[in-house]
Amino acid sequence: MHPRFLLALTPLLFTTVAHAADCDNATDQATMNQCAAQQHKAADKELNALYQQITQRLKSKPDSKKLLLGAQRSWIAFRDAECKFASAGVEGGSVYPLIYSNCVTELTKARVETFKNYLKCQEGDMGCPVPGV
Repeated sequence: MHPRFLLALTPLLFTTVAHAADCDNATDQATMNQCAAQQHKAADKELNALYQQITQRLKSKPDSKKLLLGAQRSWIAFRDAECKFASAGVEGGSVYPLIYSNCVTELTKARVETFKNYLKCQEGDMGCPVPGV
């Protein structure tokens, strides 16, 4: 590669890195919205990983697995409806994506904690829907 070409790309590399690391010090609405969406994506990824672990433990209990699927679908519908309501005061505004994403992230994090508790069930715990390991 020609050295001039590399020099021309250098500002793009630093801009991308600086932009990605700016979530802690975001000052403009677009960046805050983007960072909130990234936080939601991370929480959702953790939730999905835990969901997969739970479904693995329920592989010998198809009825329980079906109940989990129904509960999760209902929970997603609740989460989305709750966050639409919670952010309705700013709907259409530039802050809406931030408020909505923060709500979805917080509810997702709470569901993550619920799933983590399900995965801590001890064998023989009659009050826990997920078999222990």
